[in-house]
Amino acid sequence: MGVVFSRDLKVALHRKECYSKANKMLGLISRTIKYRHRSILLNLYKSLVRPHLDYCSSVWNPYYSKDKELLERVQHCFTRLFPDLRGLPYDERLQQLGLWSLEERRNRADLIEVFKMFKGFTAVPWMNFFVKVKTAGLEVTV
Repeated sequence: MGVVFSRDLKVALHRKECYSKANKMLGLISRTIKYRHRSILLNLYKSLVRPHLDYCSSVWNPYYSKDKELLERVQHCFTRLFPDLRGLPYDERLQQLGLWSLEERRNRADLIEVFKMFKGFTAVPWMNFFVKVKTAGLEVTV
């Protein structure tokens, strides 16, 4: 699949590799594109940089804050490419550009995978991850 794990199943190596590839692509964009129109830069970012940060994120979703911050740093640098947005806080820059934080995107991808399991759209049965529990006449999935 292209996801790198260490012997103890940590994804720090994969996170560093994702960061490195995405950062290189962002550097390429910032060095070569002189006409920095918002829609052009957004399309380049979404097609060349973000796939490195999102690929198989349901498998390797980082849980350490240092890992999350390292990945988010790439998008943070991207939002600073726009001179008119530089003075704004990061959250406002994301809102102005119509982007979500990378953590929100990973959470959404996780929820989509759970939905696919629950509805039977994937080969992985949801019973491997969740258990239905009956309490007071209600069926709850835990």
